[in-house]
Amino acid sequence: MTESPESMRRIVFAGAGGPDVIAVETAPIPAPGPGQVLVAVVAAGVNRPDCIQRAGAYPPPPGESQIPGLEIAGRIVALGEGVGDRKVGDEICALVGSGGYADYCVAESALCLPKPKALSLVEAAGVPETYFTVFDNVFTRGKLKAGETILVHGGSSGIGSTAIQLAKHAGATVIATAGSDEKCAFCKSLGADHAINYRTQDFVAEVRTITQKRGVDVVLDMVGGAYIPKNVSILGMEGRLVQIAFLQSGIVENFDFRPVMMRRLTLTGSTLRARTLAQKKAVADALREHVWPLLDAGKVKPLIHATFQLEQARAAHELMESSAHLGKILLLTGK
Repeated sequence: MTESPESMRRIVFAGAGGPDVIAVETAPIPAPGPGQVLVAVVAAGVNRPDCIQRAGAYPPPPGESQIPGLEIAGRIVALGEGVGDRKVGDEICALVGSGGYADYCVAESALCLPKPKALSLVEAAGVPETYFTVFDNVFTRGKLKAGETILVHGGSSGIGSTAIQLAKHAGATVIATAGSDEKCAFCKSLGADHAINYRTQDFVAEVRTITQKRGVDVVLDMVGGAYIPKNVSILGMEGRLVQIAFLQSGIVENFDFRPVMMRRLTLTGSTLRARTLAQKKAVADALREHVWPLLDAGKVKPLIHATFQLEQARAAHELMESSAHLGKILLLTGK
């Protein structure tokens, strides 16, 4: 290691509940195991699943710690056994299963990617979770291609802002929904061709008008609930609904599946955290090949709404749950 502090700060949840259960504690610095690296964290991303974990509804997978945080950026300070493709001092960003809200975090070497050339280390912390999620779901599962049309719900969120940029760069027509005129303008500034204020407009009617009743090819949704039949109703022939979260509900009563048959629709979705290392590595490798050149060149980038110091994690969660943010929220360690 290049540094040898005796301990580190980390965020813990003192039980399940609201942001008031967030606390800071001092703990020993973890040691990397085989195939792993130890990272001195410069910044960590704050994501909706962190809030769901805090509320007690999204426990870490077996083998992961209870410390929140799914994405980090920083410098490698120690190598585990068998790591030959990294070196101490490398500036990286990484997808992690837990532990990101801390001064130091262990990461799988296979899930570390070099800091994009056009980004600072702080900005790079806003890349892994959203870019892994969007690339895998929109392009691998949703099979979006040039000339098609995608509807992105929550276009002003970290996921949404990433999906708009990548879909637009891929040659798709992008329709986004957002909860205010300001957020709709933000979506358009990222490349969305159309932005629908779902609080004042009926997105189903608007999409039908925009597409001249043809429907969209892909819907990326994290709302669920009442949105599910609405999403199905605006999918065109051979359309794909990609579900990545259920902010409303995962249950729909009296759902009519006949449109799925008649229009040959595909309903798919995924989670990321519980996948095997090999599965996550496959996504990382695809990102390195297809998306990293865009990040390096500054053609796409994470949009950072706000940064907080590590000990201000409660305020970061309050902002996340207010849905007032445009883009990513990050925690900084001061390193």
